[in-house]
Amino acid sequence: MKSAICTLFEGHYHYGVAALTNSLYKRGFRGSIYAGYRGALPPWVKNIYNTTEFSWPGAKTFKVADGLVLYFLPLTTSYHLTNYKPDFMLELWAGPAKDAEAMFYFDPDIVQVAPWTFMEEWVNCGVAVSEDVNSPLEKYHPKRVAWRNYFGKYGYMLNFKNNIYVNGGFVGARVENKVFIEYWRRVQEKMGEGIGGLNRSAFTKGEPLFLQDSGDFAPFGKTDQDALNASIEFYKGDISYITKAGMGFEAGLLVMAHALGKNKPWLKLYIKDFLRGYKIGIVDKSFWNNVVEPIRIYDKIKINMTLFEIKIFSFLNRFYSK
Repeated sequence: MKSAICTLFEGHYHYGVAALTNSLYKRGFRGSIYAGYRGALPPWVKNIYNTTEFSWPGAKTFKVADGLVLYFLPLTTSYHLTNYKPDFMLELWAGPAKDAEAMFYFDPDIVQVAPWTFMEEWVNCGVAVSEDVNSPLEKYHPKRVAWRNYFGKYGYMLNFKNNIYVNGGFVGARVENKVFIEYWRRVQEKMGEGIGGLNRSAFTKGEPLFLQDSGDFAPFGKTDQDALNASIEFYKGDISYITKAGMGFEAGLLVMAHALGKNKPWLKLYIKDFLRGYKIGIVDKSFWNNVVEPIRIYDKIKINMTLFEIKIFSFLNRFYSK
């Protein structure tokens, strides 16, 4: 299967892009990764050159390793990047990745753990999604009822499938199921009318996102993620779910480690976290085990010191933690 991978980033999230790329390579992925970005290119990029394989203004090519190419695609959208995911996937399928039989979107704070062969088997089962830490949401949960009422006004009839609420950080689809990504884009466009534009998200400051509600209690408090879950109710095809364990939110079979929250592994001071009683998590270990090759993100001293800290504090967490 010819698969394409994409991600979106700006600012310090370039560290996550590098670790994600390294982890995918280690787990057997070979092919193209498309990174849409705003701002400056990462400092770890070496021997980059202008892309000639396809048309995308300002595109750059970085040959990461034998069989793996990372394309940097500058973006001009006014959307918050978290709301740009389905648009980006469809733009890639219409151009740079037009030959891809399957496409996988990863947030740049995810590290791949499962073998790549599993991912391609998974996407053959239906649209691939992973359960969120806030799952489940029952049929008559206020969020689900609000989605049905809101989209019903536009003629989008949502039908409850099950109580699983999925995470917006990962989606995989075969080209035969591309219509699901199109639905996700359409649902987000309608959602945008209710939240004041798709330039707004849970990560932006300002007025409440929807009517008088705000935060997690709003129908679209998670914007792209809530729209993704509403799209699942709109879609009539097969959806293939993995449980919370898949992203490391609970014990079980780990597929990819997803670092939730603002305190990303590349920003953490582990001694400070330890003194506050916080445990070293699987996401921290997964990130720092993927910073050396094929892309070296930090110098050797920084890597060795941090890995030593993680080892020591992981041991001490057995006796001292919240």
